[in-house]
Amino acid sequence: MKRSDFRFFHRLRVRWAEIDMQKIVFNGHYLSYIDTAVTAYWGRIALPYETAFKLLGGELYVKKATLEYHASAVMDDDLSIGMKCSKLGNSSMVFEAGIFRGDKLLVSGELIYVFADPQTQTSKPIPEALRHILLIYEAGQPVVDLKMGSWSELKTMAAALRHEVFVNEQEVPVELELDELDDHALHAVVLNKLGQGVATGRLLQPQAHVAQIGRMAVSKPLRGSHLGRMLVEAFIEAARQRGDHEVILHAQCSAEVFYRKLGFESHGDVFDDAGIDHIGMTLKLN
Repeated sequence: MKRSDFRFFHRLRVRWAEIDMQKIVFNGHYLSYIDTAVTAYWGRIALPYETAFKLLGGELYVKKATLEYHASAVMDDDLSIGMKCSKLGNSSMVFEAGIFRGDKLLVSGELIYVFADPQTQTSKPIPEALRHILLIYEAGQPVVDLKMGSWSELKTMAAALRHEVFVNEQEVPVELELDELDDHALHAVVLNKLGQGVATGRLLQPQAHVAQIGRMAVSKPLRGSHLGRMLVEAFIEAARQRGDHEVILHAQCSAEVFYRKLGFESHGDVFDDAGIDHIGMTLKLN
């Protein structure tokens, strides 16, 4: 087993609580590391587990888990957990896992899951939609689609996702979340292969040759899966195509580093918007 066997990795750092009396990671924690990576894997294929598997009509249950130990991890090791779906049966699926420190394989593992009815816990065939998503991801194909359009075209999915993130999660008053600018904006929604809206945003033009990105929202279980980056890059390209000279946005301070990595520069003082600290940011277009 090598790192090159995997296209998906989840990184984590060994914590003090995971070390045993031998000053190495206690053997049972490696299964927790792999289980954490499986959860991140669902995020990478754009399936928010709770809502997605409800749509699919079943749940996954572990039938068998095996680990083989090759070397030990120690305190503060930066580990990469490779994960891939290697086999699909009628109702079962096999995931292979490799826990690496750099290129060194520390632990290899295999998990066998069974797709089953959550009420009776009896097996049922893997839905074709789920089978398709797993196969195309492992084949290196996209697992999401980005759709752009008007508010009337995308309102149903965009509004629901924005309500989930801004109103329910961040406690923004509902009367501040929706405004009259939606009718004049270019909207985008990222959809997974089940047709669920998993990320959204809008692009305004507050003045000639200036674009403004706003209402960026990504479903919580899928953050860190590059969906936000996909939206921003699509809006930048749309702004460039219509002849805008710069793109501005008001970033939540917690997201400032994310936008900096995409080329935006901060300016001005931190200000409050709906009870959340924001900072102005700008990207010049060539």
